[in-house]
This record gives sequence, C-alpha cells and structure tokens, in this order.
Amino acid sequence: MNLSMKWLSDYVDLKDTDIKSFCHEMTMSGSKVEGYEKEGEEISNVVIGKLLSVVPHENSDHLVVCQVEVGKEQPIQIVTGAPNVKAGDIVPVALDGSTLPGGVKIKKGKLRGVESNGMLCSLGELGLTLHDFPYAIEDGIFIIEEDCKIGEDIHTALGLDDTSVEFEITSNRPDCLSVTGLAREASATFNVPLNIPEPKFSGIDGDINEMLKVNIANTEKCKRYCAGIVKNVKIEPSPRWMRERLRASGVRPINNFVDITNYVMLEYGQPMHAFDLRYVEGAEINVRNAVNGEKITTLDGVERELTDEMLVIADKSKPVAVAGVMGGEYSGIMDDTTTVVFESAYFEPVQVRRTAKKLGMRSDASARYEKGVDPLISMVCLNRAFELVEKLGAGEVVRTVIDCDYTDKTLKTVEFSPEWINNFLGTDISEADMVKYLNMLGFSVEDGKVVSPSFRIDIEYKADIAEEVARIYGYNNIPSSAFRGVAEAEYTPEQKFKRKVQNNIAALGCYEIATFSFVSPKHFDKIRLAADSPLRNVERITNPLGEDTSVMRTTTIPSMLEILSRNYNNRNETAKLFEISKEYIPTTPDKLPLEPDRLTIGMYGGNVDFYELKGIVDTLLGSVGVKECEYVRAADSDAFGEACAFHPGRSAVILKDGKAIGILGEIHPETAANYEIGVKTYVAKLNIPEMFELAETDISYKPLPKFPATTRDLSLICDDALPAGDIEKTIKKAAGKLLEKVTLFDVYKGKQIAEGKKSISYSISMRSHDGTLTDEQADSVMKKVLKALEAIGAELRM
Repeated sequence: MNLSMKWLSDYVDLKDTDIKSFCHEMTMSGSKVEGYEKEGEEISNVVIGKLLSVVPHENSDHLVVCQVEVGKEQPIQIVTGAPNVKAGDIVPVALDGSTLPGGVKIKKGKLRGVESNGMLCSLGELGLTLHDFPYAIEDGIFIIEEDCKIGEDIHTALGLDDTSVEFEITSNRPDCLSVTGLAREASATFNVPLNIPEPKFSGIDGDINEMLKVNIANTEKCKRYCAGIVKNVKIEPSPRWMRERLRASGVRPINNFVDITNYVMLEYGQPMHAFDLRYVEGAEINVRNAVNGEKITTLDGVERELTDEMLVIADKSKPVAVAGVMGGEYSGIMDDTTTVVFESAYFEPVQVRRTAKKLGMRSDASARYEKGVDPLISMVCLNRAFELVEKLGAGEVVRTVIDCDYTDKTLKTVEFSPEWINNFLGTDISEADMVKYLNMLGFSVEDGKVVSPSFRIDIEYKADIAEEVARIYGYNNIPSSAFRGVAEAEYTPEQKFKRKVQNNIAALGCYEIATFSFVSPKHFDKIRLAADSPLRNVERITNPLGEDTSVMRTTTIPSMLEILSRNYNNRNETAKLFEISKEYIPTTPDKLPLEPDRLTIGMYGGNVDFYELKGIVDTLLGSVGVKECEYVRAADSDAFGEACAFHPGRSAVILKDGKAIGILGEIHPETAANYEIGVKTYVAKLNIPEMFELAETDISYKPLPKFPATTRDLSLICDDALPAGDIEKTIKKAAGKLLEKVTLFDVYKGKQIAEGKKSISYSISMRSHDGTLTDEQADSVMKKVLKALEAIGAELRM
C-alpha cells in the first residue's frame, strides 16, 4: 500500500513530524514501512519559464533560439529543436547545472555555434506521462496550463512535492489497505486527533427504483449491494489534485468517473465499480451464481468461461462483471457515457479468492475483497463517490439509492481483563491507559467487554486485545524478560550429535546446501529405482504446487544429485556438498510418516575419487565416536534400496556392529547421465539416528606409550574378489591385543600376478605396554596372522 503524505494530512495533522520519524514510529506501532519516495527527488534546479521570443537558428533548419524569462534579472537563451513552442508559452526550464530523472545532468554549451544555457523539458524528461497532464502532448515541450509563477520551482508548480510511503500490510489487517485506515493508525501512534468527515451530497430529485432494479440471488456470497445513479455525466480528465494523489498512490489516472472509483477504494478500502447504464440490459442488476459454461469478456479483453461456483453481476440476460474481481467489456465508462450506475458491495472473501485464482486474474479490487472489507461501510463509500461527483461537477446525482442489506450488524466482543493482559505481556499498564489506547484505535470498552469496530475483522481473542494495547503502549517500553523454562533448556543429546556431525563435515571441506522435502516421482526413475522398491511408497501432497513437487521424498540422494547437476551445468569445475535433511517414510494411513535425519554428501571434479569420499566418511565417523566400521560391497547388501543408483563395483555399505548405517560410492554412469552430469560423481548417505545409537559417548584417555613399536610388512597373494576389509579384519582378530595399527599401503595386479589374483601389502605395527617386544613375540604374532589369512585364501607372497 502506497500512502500519499499529502492525502494523509487531510485526516491527521503531522506537520511537525519528519518523514523518517513517521516511518519509524509507524513501524514500531505495527504498520511496517518498507520505504518512502519523494516525488521529483531526482529533479533539481528546474523552474517555470516564459518564452519571450522564438526565432530560427541562423545555422540550422530545425533549431530555434528562445529568450526565456526564468525569474532572474535577465532572460536566458536556450536553443531547442522542439517544433511546438512559440512566444508566450509557459514551459519547464532545466537551468545550467540541473539534474533530471535517470541521472541526466544539464550543462550550458553551444549548439551550432549559438550559446544555450539550459533545456526546455518535455513530460517524459520530467518523469511524467499524459495521464498526469492530459492536455499536454507526448512528443514535444510541455506547454504548461497550470496557474504558476515565473521562476517557481517545478516541484511546487506541478505538484511534484508529495512523499509516498510504502507499507507492508499483513493479510489480517485489510483495514490498513486504505488512507483512512492508515490515518487511524497514525492518529493512535502519534496521539493526534483523527478527522474523517462524513460524506455528504445534495443530489437531485428522482426515484432510482424507476430507473434500476437490484436483486441478490445468493445472499451468502453477497451480503450487501448498494447502487446509485448519476445522470447527465461529463466524462473528462480529473482535476490535478486528484491525479496527483492517485499518482502518489501508484494508480494511473484515466478519467473522472474511473478515477472517483479508484479514489474511494484507496481512501476507504472499499472497491467500487461504475457501469454505463445503457449496457445494463433491462435496467436490471442481478447478483447470482454463474451458469456452467457461461462466458464473459472482461475489461482486459479476455474471454473467460465461468462455472456455477462463481458469483457474477448480471443484467437481464448476461453477466456484466465477475463479482469482486473485474468488470465486463461493456461495463466500463466510455467517452459518450451519459448515465452511470455506481456499485458499492460486500462480497464474501473466500469465493472472491477462488474465483480470481480459477480465472487466473488478480485486480486491486480482488486483492482487497479476498482479505475482507468492512461490511458496514458500503453506503458510506457510495455517498463519498457522489460527494466527489458533485465536487468535480461531473454529473447530477439522483438523491435516492438502492441498498440491499443482509449483513449482521452485531459487533464482535472480547472479554476485557487488564490483569490477564498485563500477565500476558509482562507489563504493569493501568486499566485507564488500556482503555485509552483501545479508544484511540476505534474500540470501546463496555460492561467488561471490548467492542471491536466493524473494520477490525481480525479481532477474535484476548491475545488480540493484548496486542493492540502493546503496540500503542510501545513494544520498546515492555521490559525484557526470559521465557519461562529457558534457564533449564538445553540441546538434547540427539541435537548435540547432529550439530557435531554438521560442524565436522563442514570442517572436512564440504559446503552445506538446503533442498526441498517435496520432490517429483520422476526422481525414482532417474536413480534407476526398481519398480517394486518400497521407496516408491510415498506420502503424496494433497494440493501440490505442481508435479515436480508432489510427493515427500523417501531418499535424499536425488536431491543431492539435482544440486550437483545444477553446479556441473553452471560450469562449476568442482563441488563438495553436504546436507542434513529428512526423509519421509510412510507408516500406516492414520499416522504421520517417520522423519529420520540423513546426512548426504556429494562431490565431483578435481582429484575426487572413491577413496577420498571414503576417507572423508571414515574421518567423520571417527570424529563423532562411530569407530571400527566395516565396508562391504553394496551389491552384496540389501540394506539400501538406492544401491541401484551406484556403480556396482565401486560402492559400499557401511556397517557398525552388523547394522547398516550408510552407503557410499561412485554414481552409476546411467544415473549420472539421467542428471546430465558428465564427470564421475560420488555420493554418500549416512543414517544419523543409527550413528547416534552406535556412537561411543564415553571418552577414555591412556598415557603415551613408554616402549617402542615393532613394525612388520606383509605382502599377500589372494583372489581379486577377496575384499581388503575382510583381510584387515582377519589380521586384527589374529594379532590380538599386541596389535596397534594395520595400514594398507599397496595393491598390485599385473604381469607377475596370476589372472584373477592380486597382491596386497600391509604394514603391521605391534606394541606392548609392559615392555619392549622381542623378536620372538613379534614372530609368534605374525605366525598366527598368516595361519588365519591362509584360512580365508590369502597366502604370503614369495
């Protein structure tokens, strides 16, 4: 909502308040200001001038030399190429050193050898249009017809001295989508009187019922419909003061009758419509539901098909407007209109919203109706429109009106409990002050109850009343206090564990991402998921934004691949990403799905390979207390349904104490191709709840060793299919408590090794805490190790 400060001054006197203070105080009292803009702020040193003479340029066929009076002792000389100027014209003059919209700077100079000390301005060069000054011409110098003084600054001369304040109006405060609503807020905020006079008009004699009939067929969706008639109308531009206020409010002036409806809408928040009576067949207005298949061409020139759920304004045979949204093609005001019907009505908000959405059209009227307007203000706004008609001399208002009223005029009441409000807010405000604050906002307190005004449709509970008291008392005046229970609050062990995982994976060089929990079912096909996979059993969103966001994900891997794909196709050479997010696993139809946390890691580019990913995962697991994990081929495990997304020979499932806690590896080339990733891509998914359950939380310390370690290297020959992890596990078990560390340092397959075999070498470090190991002790351990290795098919390489 854009508010004209000039317009606001009609209702509250804030002349001693500067614009920055106004914006700050209004925001603090609950009417958030987004910003403000001073009209013509980019314009400087532009004045009103009078052309004393216009003579041809001696060295040009199209230029003229003008002597211009600008309020100084001597006229100035300006050269222009505009063909529409003559002596005696009043024009805007940009003097030497002036600035215009867009950062244009005007300096004196010479044109074809003749000195020019400024520039004569067109409408466009001042940031104006023909809607602002309809008598001007679009191409040419702006010849001013306003009553202004020579040398007067352009801002005051043309009304470019208003300030427009942009407010962010929340959906529960539709009353503030109006000048009077914001004036009411300003009055309470600055504790100044509010003056909103009751609209009055004289009118002429005549019975409207002889000229027009109104019938409401659906009184649930239209609870009030007021109509009046203006005869002998004169369609012409609105006066400058009205055009200025509309312009400052972001509305384009059109003609006096259209501008009046827009003016009243901005002033009171009540949308209005004006019909040309000759296009209302049978002089009947019927507020009814549309018929399925019925069509209407709206004011924007688009033919739209209606359904029986939509409310329309119809004449005797056809719809002439979509109620609360937009008028029909022939419902507008034409240049030859002679009789106008004004409509001021209350339409039920939900049906307006549904109709506008189904028809794919939004308007200023629908934006207000769908939030809810004051049902008791319709007649006030009709009277205001008639008052403006007479003020503008735009026609003769028929004094009688039609008012079909089915509204409930009972005002809402809420219990008034000062003690409860103070306890709720943590304040010590007196009851008298509370009543004063509420009265300033239009409420009244009667018999222990707060009576809400009709325009405050958001008031329901005692907390709503407390909010009204608090914002006028001043949020900044409420003492700070800790929330009850805050002193005892702390992270749960699970939350601490998750934060530790998050911090440690970031420390390992990965960047955090965030993705949506709702995805497309097509993702399952892209990761090559089996048709009968349990992961395809998903929770479906009832009212999705679209097919691409229609289900809740049961695996986080597609989300990671989408981000990796986006980075790759945006030509990012490398990526190392992670996300801690949830999967949604359905349970039974009557229960919510399980929402386990998952850590997903994704990377590509540079020197990234399977072993780097495994190293990152290994380091992470060790840092959070999940140690001595086992890695088995993903193809040999059915723990993760997403294994099909990975390369079968370059992926592994992570086991801890026999329980699967994660999967990692290279993405299958077909999966990568589905995501348009042209390099080897690596992904890991870790189950955080299982990691937390298996993590060692007790940390023990032992002294540094006193005795040296003994190291032996072991080179083995085994089948290529024998996993290195099985060999390492066998060594650890056979070596017993003297073993300190096993390190794999070489894997070789080549000419000296038989087909189907591999050479694998380990460094085995042994240490005793009781004394230095002897060769005999070390040899005994190695014999046990070799014997155990022979049992699994690994022999000493000779």
